[in-house]
Amino acid sequence: MAGAASHIDDGKKKARIEIIPLIDVIFFLLATFVLFTLSLNKIASIPVQLPAAQETKNTKPDEELVTLQVSDTGVYYWKVGTNPAEQIQLMDIAPRLKQLRDNNANAKVLIAGDSLAKYGPTVQALDQVREANITQVSVETRVHPTGK
Repeated sequence: MAGAASHIDDGKKKARIEIIPLIDVIFFLLATFVLFTLSLNKIASIPVQLPAAQETKNTKPDEELVTLQVSDTGVYYWKVGTNPAEQIQLMDIAPRLKQLRDNNANAKVLIAGDSLAKYGPTVQALDQVREANITQVSVETRVHPTGK
């Protein structure tokens, strides 16, 4: 009988820490903290009146405006005012822009592209205009056929 007595407890249970309820409490505290900190952020904003684009009709074309068009094959077209476009190479752009700037302090350049123009040649054209110190540059958003 001595062996049977060794298996009998004194009626006391060992204390156990249950971790699952602790995890639930920690997640609840974390979610409460996150929601509280997000409610503290006040977004300050300033109302801005953005300009609206207006389409101009029946206006006289600018005779001094230079249009530099980029085609899908990387060919450039130089057009002054209403004159027909002339096909040029990338290396011809810089001297023409320098001559344009020397002849006209307020030179205006319009960068245009056809419907399949690539980004790289267009950026090269913009770089050439920037290097020529021409500040009045626009990028046309309408698409024209190549060389028009």
